Amino acid sequence: QVQLAESGGGLVQPGGSLRLSCAASGYIFSTNAMGWYRQGPGKERELVASINSLGTTNYADSVKGRFTISRDNAKKTVYLQMNSLKLEDTAVYYCNVKEYGARYLETWGQGTLVTVSS
Repeated sequence: QVQLAESGGGLVQPGGSLRLSCAASGYIFSTNAMGWYRQGPGKERELVASINSLGTTNYADSVKGRFTISRDNAKKTVYLQMNSLKLEDTAVYYCNVKEYGARYLETWGQGTLVTVSS
C-alpha cells in the first residue's frame, strides 16, 4: 500500500515562494497520476495541479503561471513549486496519487499547511 509523506509547508509573505514535496513509499503502478489538492478555510477541496506518468501536467486556472508541478520517478516524489503566492493560496495542501492498474487505487497524504500572510 502506498504511503505519502508531505513536507515544505509553512508561513510565507505575499509574493514569496515555497516548495512542497511528497515522497511515496511502497509499490506504485506504472500508470499513475500524482497531484496536489488544497482546501482553504471554509472551502471545498480543489485540484491545484497534477502530473501523470507520461509527464503531462494539469493546473487549476488560479495557479497557472505561478505554480509548477514536477516529479522524480526514481525517488517516487512529486514537487510543487509555488511562486508569487497570494493570500488566497492559504490552505492545507494534500498530496494525491491515483493508480490505474487492474483496479483503481487512490491515496491521500496527511496534508501540509501553507499560510500566506503579511
